[in-house]
Amino acid sequence: MTPTDPVAFVDDRLRTSRPLKAVLRYVFPDHWSFLLGEMALYSFVVLVVTGTFLALFFDAGTSEVVWHGPYAPLDGAQVTTSYASALDLSFKVPGGLLFRQTHHWAALLFVVAITLHLLRVVYTAAFRKPRELNYLVGVLMLGLALLEGYAGYSLIDDLLSGMGLAIGWSVSMSIPLLGGAISTLIWDGPYPGGEAFLPRLFIVHVFIVPAVLAGLIGLHLAMIVRQHHTQFRGPGRREHNVVGSPMWPGYALRSLGWLAATSAVLVLLGGLVQINPIWQWGPYQPWLGENGAQPDWYLGWLIGALRLMPGFDVTAFGRTLVPNPFFGGLLFPTVVFGLLFTFPWLDRVAFTRDRAKHHLLERPRDNPRRTGFITAVVVWVATVFAFGASDRIFLALQISYDLQLWLFRALFFVAPVVAYVIARRWAEGLRRSGAHPLRGVQADVVLPPRQPADARVGSDAARREG
Repeated sequence: MTPTDPVAFVDDRLRTSRPLKAVLRYVFPDHWSFLLGEMALYSFVVLVVTGTFLALFFDAGTSEVVWHGPYAPLDGAQVTTSYASALDLSFKVPGGLLFRQTHHWAALLFVVAITLHLLRVVYTAAFRKPRELNYLVGVLMLGLALLEGYAGYSLIDDLLSGMGLAIGWSVSMSIPLLGGAISTLIWDGPYPGGEAFLPRLFIVHVFIVPAVLAGLIGLHLAMIVRQHHTQFRGPGRREHNVVGSPMWPGYALRSLGWLAATSAVLVLLGGLVQINPIWQWGPYQPWLGENGAQPDWYLGWLIGALRLMPGFDVTAFGRTLVPNPFFGGLLFPTVVFGLLFTFPWLDRVAFTRDRAKHHLLERPRDNPRRTGFITAVVVWVATVFAFGASDRIFLALQISYDLQLWLFRALFFVAPVVAYVIARRWAEGLRRSGAHPLRGVQADVVLPPRQPADARVGSDAARREG
């Protein structure tokens, strides 16, 4: 070793060459669907970068100030410090509007990517033993992403976010027995809340939930590396190897390109496509409700559930035991996430009776009953989600609200059954014919370009435990 050889110097003291070599030779399977998880990861990176910038200029508070700025309709208006700082970011801080809108678009893409990634996991049975724990981490991240998004757009204290908080207060109050105490604790008093509410929400949105999400992402990736990736069946692919590209240089460069592409698209959206123009909504006042704007898409299914539920309370002895918002605002999402959290064990009991370890994925056609059930649940939630846009449907198609209400209530029960039958029969037909699901011809296994054997197939050091 020469005195000028820093790599050898570090390796001689820390013995880093062997673990570094193992990392660089780690094999990733080649399939486009695996990029959905990376899209979620890189959206989170953009969220952290843009959110850090926004936090430097945002003042979460309910103190009243008079705002002066270039937007004439609000110049001289009395608003809260939260709304005023959001307006300053939009009109006064250089690059503030770009960062605000990029942050918002990244939040939407983050939830989209997690949702699509989760659908890929359940449809291909990537949740099976030994990956149940990693699957649960993914479902928990989806729930936290929804909470983080709701907290983020609620901070601004514009008319849209204020109406969303009013709905959140009603749902929180509907918790049997404990609703009043829990709501008062969270809101720091009766609605619309005390002075500590928005600062608390700011801490939750900027520090607590992102830190938990970052930890879960790290845990998720660590478990993937420990157990290695799943892969689809094909020539040379077995339960205890991985066929694909090594970390360096093939996969690392491709992944960096995906990071650059994801970031570039989000910045372009932030600069060119307007989203959440808070100056048009105006500041929140509890007695105002004329805003026709819709909340972010990932809350549409909860709005739809609240609208779809018949208007009754559970009462006894002259007291309301279960208020109406409980059913759509808490019971329905609890059922949905309950199905998600228990699905690995539900699948084992209802569809496979299989307790063996699996590292090879299944195609949706390989288990038609499971595919039918998943599709039925997706259509069930999508039906509720669609009714969340009932006012938009009325404006676009002039279909009366009452007609929509009864139509969607019928679809709530009928659509999942129809979806189950269609999806199951389609999967059974594909399994019998071996046809490609889109092209209708015999499906062929397409392999990636040929690479050296040690790059394509995991070495003994990278094999999974049986």
